[in-house]
Amino acid sequence: MISGKLSEHYREIIRLLGEDPEREGLKKSPERIAKAMQFMLQGYERDPVETLKSAMFLEEGYKQMVIVKDIDFYSLCEHHLLPFFGKVHVAYIPRKYITGLSKIARVVEIFARRLQIQERLTLQIKECIQQTLNPLGVIVVIEAQHLCMQMRGVEKQNSMTTTSDFTGSFQQAKTREEFLNLIKR
Repeated sequence: MISGKLSEHYREIIRLLGEDPEREGLKKSPERIAKAMQFMLQGYERDPVETLKSAMFLEEGYKQMVIVKDIDFYSLCEHHLLPFFGKVHVAYIPRKYITGLSKIARVVEIFARRLQIQERLTLQIKECIQQTLNPLGVIVVIEAQHLCMQMRGVEKQNSMTTTSDFTGSFQQAKTREEFLNLIKR
């Protein structure tokens, strides 16, 4: 149902841009665009907290950093609806619970598959892990390329944006430095 409504709107957008939506190459484009948008924005349909909780385990005495690095992500900039993409690096230090490693990547995916800005994405991942697992600390670093900067506007193709946020133990410079050294390898 939503796909049909989206298709109608994309058909009108194509027409308003000066193209013929009934032209051979564009006939099925409105439906394809609608399906693509639903796929790219499926994060609204999933709960990141429940995702983490689905694989929470007592930590068995492990009190060192758990790092999941180089998590690929793709998102849509809420300002231009153009993609931004890159790598997310996440670490936490367990207090009582650990979670399945794939769940960290799934949390990244859930938040990335929403209309986003990189700063909010960084914060949401950090807060979700902190509030759900209650670890001694969480750190999130995102490195991304933004097509809104590369394809339009200033057109800086090689620009990279880095954001970070952290809690607890990662407020200590030595702990942050250890994390940053480990993700560089």
